[in-house]
Amino acid sequence: MPEPHPLAAPLLAGERRALAKAITLAESSRPEHERSAQELLAQVMPRAGGSVRVGLTGVPGVGKSTFIEALGLFLADQGKRVAVLAVDPSSARTGGSIMGDKTRMPRLTVHPRAFIRPSPSGGTLGGVARRTRETLTLCEAAGYDVLLVETVGVGQSETQVAAMTDLFVLLTLPNAGDELQGIKRGIMELADLCVVNKADTAPQAAVRAQTELRVALTLLTPHGAAWRPAALRASALTGEGIPEVWAKVEDYTRTVDLAAKRRAQNAVWFDELLREAAWRSFLAGVDAGHLRALRAEVEAGRLTAVQGVGQLLASRQTTTPA
Repeated sequence: MPEPHPLAAPLLAGERRALAKAITLAESSRPEHERSAQELLAQVMPRAGGSVRVGLTGVPGVGKSTFIEALGLFLADQGKRVAVLAVDPSSARTGGSIMGDKTRMPRLTVHPRAFIRPSPSGGTLGGVARRTRETLTLCEAAGYDVLLVETVGVGQSETQVAAMTDLFVLLTLPNAGDELQGIKRGIMELADLCVVNKADTAPQAAVRAQTELRVALTLLTPHGAAWRPAALRASALTGEGIPEVWAKVEDYTRTVDLAAKRRAQNAVWFDELLREAAWRSFLAGVDAGHLRALRAEVEAGRLTAVQGVGQLLASRQTTTPA
């Protein structure tokens, strides 16, 4: 039997400091930290899986953080433990978070039943940090009932957030007619719920936006027979519509087979890690000088990218022992 990880017991007891340390460990790229994090995850994973995972995205200015704080406070005041994973863009100079989501959720930050963790995206496609999946598992093991994942912003690559959450929410503004033109179709197709935020600023425009969203959602391929995406209105500032949004989330959790969805997501996670490991293994067996030379040839236009990759693969095959 392996030795109990020093963070396992306090984490399972719900200690916030232990959770923060565990997430820091999971996010580290140092090999010894990665090994320690995997040992911890293996020990606490049996206690994970009981939360509701909600991903939220939207264009800049839609009020994601304000909406998340309003929803988080609503849930925490009902007695639920809420964890917010706010994935920030990374600083090009330090690699750290640059938007400071904690400063934009001041009331939720100090709530005793809430935990907020800003994490740098590190340039990861999908708008989520590389270790966000591990962080979700740690938060679940620590006893948090609802996990809210705020992503960097709307973009085609950001759809990866849907592969690790139970419900994907797209936030829009009352002037959705113009905004819908700028939102990628792929994002709309993945949305389980659309919410027109800041409805108090322009009530009539918000109603029109909600109607336009409903029409747009009917034109997209349905997710399945069990669930049809819905469009609601809300105001994070006044609290209007927040209870209705959560009621719709609860409808979703009762309607959709979340266990089957999680199993499928685990398979996707395995495939992603396999590709990453295979890429690392491949590079470990490649001569760095030869790789630089081929890249220079491709950059200069003397080789096509396909030819360069082909030569690299051929050279590795000839040097790989049988």
